[in-house]
Amino acid sequence: MKYKNFNTKIIELVGGKDNVQAVVHCMTRLRFTLKDRSKAKTEEIKKMDGVVDVVSNDVAYQIIVGTHVSEVHSELISMLGISGEADSSENKVKKNPVKAVLDLFSESMTPILEPIIAAGMLAGVLSLLSLTGIISAESPTYILLDNIRSSVFFFLPIFMAMSCAKRLNASPFLAVALAATLLSTGINGVEGLSFFGIELPATTYSNSFIPIILAVWFMGYVQKYLKKVLPKFLHYFLVPVFTLIICLPITLMFFGPIGEWIGSAMSWVCMFLMNTLGNWSVIALYAAVQPFLIMFGAGNFIIPIVVQFHAELGYDPIFYAACTISDIAVAGAMLGYFLRAKNEKQKQLFGTFSFSALMGVTEPAIYGAFVKFRKLFLAVAIGGGLGGLFAGIANVKTYAMAWGLAGLPSYIGNNDYKNFYSMIIAVIIGFVAAAVAAYFLGIPKENEKAEASDEKVVSSKNDDSMMNKVVVNGCATGKLVKLSEINDKAFSSGALGNGVGIIADNNLVVSPVDGEVACVFPTKHAFGLKTESGVELLIHIGIDTVELEGKHFTTMVNQGDKVKLGQPLVQVDFDKVKEEGFDPTIIMVVTNTQDYLDVIPVSKDVISDKEECINIVL
Repeated sequence: MKYKNFNTKIIELVGGKDNVQAVVHCMTRLRFTLKDRSKAKTEEIKKMDGVVDVVSNDVAYQIIVGTHVSEVHSELISMLGISGEADSSENKVKKNPVKAVLDLFSESMTPILEPIIAAGMLAGVLSLLSLTGIISAESPTYILLDNIRSSVFFFLPIFMAMSCAKRLNASPFLAVALAATLLSTGINGVEGLSFFGIELPATTYSNSFIPIILAVWFMGYVQKYLKKVLPKFLHYFLVPVFTLIICLPITLMFFGPIGEWIGSAMSWVCMFLMNTLGNWSVIALYAAVQPFLIMFGAGNFIIPIVVQFHAELGYDPIFYAACTISDIAVAGAMLGYFLRAKNEKQKQLFGTFSFSALMGVTEPAIYGAFVKFRKLFLAVAIGGGLGGLFAGIANVKTYAMAWGLAGLPSYIGNNDYKNFYSMIIAVIIGFVAAAVAAYFLGIPKENEKAEASDEKVVSSKNDDSMMNKVVVNGCATGKLVKLSEINDKAFSSGALGNGVGIIADNNLVVSPVDGEVACVFPTKHAFGLKTESGVELLIHIGIDTVELEGKHFTTMVNQGDKVKLGQPLVQVDFDKVKEEGFDPTIIMVVTNTQDYLDVIPVSKDVISDKEECINIVL
């Protein structure tokens, strides 16, 4: 723990663990709710290395540590034994429910991309080696290495449980215990289970993550409720066991079957379309929507239908061909993004995902890219749909239960080369159409690497030497205030960097530079920006406005967005902010001031968002 010694001293000087009721943070400071403020040794805290200042007022007991406060806070709540529920300001900010769910999927998948990418790459290499005959799929070496791939995806619920537990206010270890229980041989896919006489549906939990996310979400509320109703001295013993006893049957009864319900609904739709429009419609539809089904853990519903097809017809007329076309379309879509991306890290990621999908393993692409870059679903719908349409019209048959590139030879079947060539054409159509669609649909602006920085760099000659400067415009129009006059010692002292204050005469705060939104605080009152050349700006709207918890603020950008000079960041009802009793002064500072020769605000009484406000001497 990087800040262990620092936090140990902080805990001691605020009166110990028992004196801390809650602690949250904003962009620069820890905000303590202390049971007894008289126990806090304020002067000693101020003298600590790493502490900018201490502010004790009616709002909170605030220890100002700088812009790395989130890292300090994360370790601090762990040392205090606080679950993280105290930092609830993020949860109180209302979000679009659909976006919130998709963001949860995306953010939960990000930490576990490493094993997923490794498994996908390994599967791709093994498929290629098997296809070329270098290693037989039945050899012990192949089977041993393939177990890495199969294990990662089989135990995906365990990875997901650990990843999303903290975000959903649940114990990570209890979440993993629940996931492991669901994957046990006594539950995973087992029929005839019951709980106190209530019959439970047989559900397969491996290779899925929707059930465990719902279960962990529910677990967070169960733990919170149990801690309220049970005596505190029994929490250690009873909360874990009651949590698992309550969550397991609820998951088995309700959350588990959701993926299978989606699958059953799709099966009914497919059979209806087959009986009315023809097989081609189902191939086109399934090839178009398979990534969406995989994301929700509902892709396995086709297996019983495929088995039945092989038993009755000797081949599969629909699904495995659609699976292959869809997988290759996913590879094409990732190639389209690979060609479109300017960011080298994104290029590497998209290239890896494309190769993995080409080899028939699409989970890395779907979980790692599609959830975040949602236009990819449309690209695959176009490519997969067109490829599937051709395969359906050509009456392509799958003679073996195999898909992906390694399964293409199976389409020759009983010397049926026409079937094989038709499948090759369908795959090419799906790949090319998805790649073209993804390229022209484009990467969303907020995730696309800016081609070049448009920030104004001015050169001036002085005594035969060249001096460069970066110009930062005003972030709002209004009265300019010297930083030393700001009613907040952390800012007025310059400890957080040089800058200015602005009392806005309208409700719009805009970006003063071209750059990236490095941080948007959940309560919407503070933004971190970073330019292409490395200038780091903090825009802090109002003093102590974190207490408004986002009220009167309407953000127009998200973390990670690319912004242009003058682009709106947030709309603020400053009249309402003042009515609530808060100082509305906007504070704009260069947090990495020490990296430059000088940071010089302009000498004006009034500034506009189209005028130079700060000159940074390089």
